[in-house]
Amino acid sequence: MLNAYDILETIRMIQDECLDIRTITMGISLLDCMDTDIDKACSKVYDKIVSRASNLVAVGQQIEKEYGIPIINKRISVTPIAMLAAACPKENPVKFALALQRAADTCGVNFIGGYSALVHKGFSAGDAALINSIPEALDVTQNICSSVNIGSTKSGINMDAVKLMGQIVKQTAERTADRDCIGAAKLVVFCNAVEDNPFMAGAFHGPGEPDCEIHVGVSGPGVVRSALSKYPDASIDEVADIIKKTAFKITRMGQLVGARASQMLGVPFGIVDLSLAPTPAVGDSVAHILEEMGLEMCGTHGTTACLAMLNDAVKKGGVMASSHVGGLSGAFIPVSEDAGMIDAAAAGVLSIEKLEAMTAVCSVGLDMIIVPGDISPETISAIIADEAAIGMVNTKTTAVRLIPAIGKKEGETLEFGGLLGSGPVMPVREKSPAKFINRGGRIPAPMHSLKN
Repeated sequence: MLNAYDILETIRMIQDECLDIRTITMGISLLDCMDTDIDKACSKVYDKIVSRASNLVAVGQQIEKEYGIPIINKRISVTPIAMLAAACPKENPVKFALALQRAADTCGVNFIGGYSALVHKGFSAGDAALINSIPEALDVTQNICSSVNIGSTKSGINMDAVKLMGQIVKQTAERTADRDCIGAAKLVVFCNAVEDNPFMAGAFHGPGEPDCEIHVGVSGPGVVRSALSKYPDASIDEVADIIKKTAFKITRMGQLVGARASQMLGVPFGIVDLSLAPTPAVGDSVAHILEEMGLEMCGTHGTTACLAMLNDAVKKGGVMASSHVGGLSGAFIPVSEDAGMIDAAAAGVLSIEKLEAMTAVCSVGLDMIIVPGDISPETISAIIADEAAIGMVNTKTTAVRLIPAIGKKEGETLEFGGLLGSGPVMPVREKSPAKFINRGGRIPAPMHSLKN
């Protein structure tokens, strides 16, 4: 039962500690929109999205007023479009991207995710065409996000897809170079992608999901940091307990919003993703939580251990607060979106290699990392392969979202603005992995994948 203290505490979290609901995301199946005529298929896609999500933004705004908590983004995720493209293999899949953009404009949402392909074991009909169309699709749209799953613990890593994605990431950055390479910021490469992720750029509505559902992604790094700041001399055990209790409170707010949105929209409630999602705003940084634990700066020795504890405590606290926890759930470390990460990278304390180590113990992976514009596609592919290997071996979701800063070099800055923030161009190794990447084939699944 809520008391006056609980209410006042929540108000303080919102006003002073950057507590928010990062997103409510409606997942919509488009499997019934398949058609051999791509124009008819696109028409069906537009009609179905609008019929399901036309009230999504209005409902989100009403919930904001009802509970007094900000809902930063209202989003849609859809069936991987490569599945629809398979029915009309001779057509340009970009038509689907344009249909999604029209639907986004009509519904007024911030993003639609699902211009995606699942190729962890190989390419089926529609996959290659969609992947090759990604640079154009992200160039001619504003609100579309794209993802490709290139590996899994069960299947291994599709190195042909890894090679291709290195080229696609570079091409996407080049096509949008006049807009600070924004296209690459809306493209993520996964290993072990999940079907119910509400966060962009990797959201898609998996084929195992129901026809329509609503997911919630919570945030609150500032709340966790504030809670820890009140106990500067706490032991490690006490720190973990403080984080668990705080994550419980944050997640309860997400559960409340999700249940209310489900009721108002008349669709099932899917999951709460209890990830701590930072922003460039002061006081809303995962890196600053790690520094509150006792690190002089994020990226120094001890960072991986602190992040492992944070991620574990967030999950333990949050899972008790929601009927269905899913998505990615943990702590995100997107460099350009986190004020503390930006400072650490600019100071040279936080490197790509350290970030790779950190991804072994937290949500997702190498996220929103800006690299020199002259990086080779093979080096991008090798970074993807390294990160996918961590996900495959550790049976966890990992991802890469690199932004080659076309025309910029190490030490310069790329500015996105808004939630995407800004960041320094980080150095990469100069020695070439091209021979390894060009071998092709598939890295076999690890031995522990044989669990049947």
